[in-house]
Amino acid sequence: MKPSAPVPVRERARRAVREELVVLAQALFIESGYEAVTVEEIAQAAGMSRRTFFRYFTSKEELMLGKYDVLADLLVEGLAARPHDEPLWVSFRRSFDIVADYFDAPERTAQAAENTRIINAYPSLRAGLYERLARLQERWVEIVCGRTGGQEPDDPRTAALVGAAVSCLVAAKITWAECGQTRSLAELIDASMDTIAPVQTA
Repeated sequence: MKPSAPVPVRERARRAVREELVVLAQALFIESGYEAVTVEEIAQAAGMSRRTFFRYFTSKEELMLGKYDVLADLLVEGLAARPHDEPLWVSFRRSFDIVADYFDAPERTAQAAENTRIINAYPSLRAGLYERLARLQERWVEIVCGRTGGQEPDDPRTAALVGAAVSCLVAAKITWAECGQTRSLAELIDASMDTIAPVQTA
């Protein structure tokens, strides 16, 4: 297998600054509350101008939720790459490995958990996250229809199956954040999906 190309130095530096901004912002959000903290305060804490901040994030919401756009793209690519003869529920679970690997990585677990707690605490952020999840479900439904030959307009089963899988991911991630990471996200995803799995073969 051909090794993947290394990440360019400029991109590594950009990611490092973005990560620093997230960490600084989290500290401010915990101290003052998400809604009270301004972009100017985040930029000042990082020793940069407001204009420079916007080179890395388009808004405060994007600072908190931008990584979910990236993860959604990876989930779409992951599901599309699964074997077409694989049971769909298995394909969903294996696609979720991308999310589990990200949040269970030791170097980012604490920050990711704090991110999740902040998002759950503010309705505007929860709304932004669920909007992204809704878009992910729509994209997954398209992929599943491509695998199964489509569905009739009055047939809700594909959308229901995809929605159930994404709901299992959400339930696992909320539990993961609230239980202090005493169990890995991968383990919690398994537990959530195993609850529904018998229905898939009934």
